[in-house]
Amino acid sequence: MKEITNTEWQESGYSLLYIYTPMCGTCQVASKMLSVCEQLIDEEIPQINANYAPELMHEHQIESVPCLLIQKGEEPIEKIYAFQSVPYLLEKIKNYDRN
Repeated sequence: MKEITNTEWQESGYSLLYIYTPMCGTCQVASKMLSVCEQLIDEEIPQINANYAPELMHEHQIESVPCLLIQKGEEPIEKIYAFQSVPYLLEKIKNYDRN
């Protein structure tokens, strides 16, 4: 996964964003799950350290980490906090037209 800044996120047009903190054990597991998803969907999922993105956390009302933010255009569609399994995440990701 590619580490990006809040500015890069705002300018990028990415539809998926993984929000984490480095000391979060659950985030480490979620990162591994999303790495598998990246390979299966053949698309890069950017990630951002929540500690360095307080504006993003406030703007999108992110309640906890890990969080997978899915948006279409500039409109957030869904925030996923429970990374149940790789198939679950793939289903969620594929349900949205990301282009």
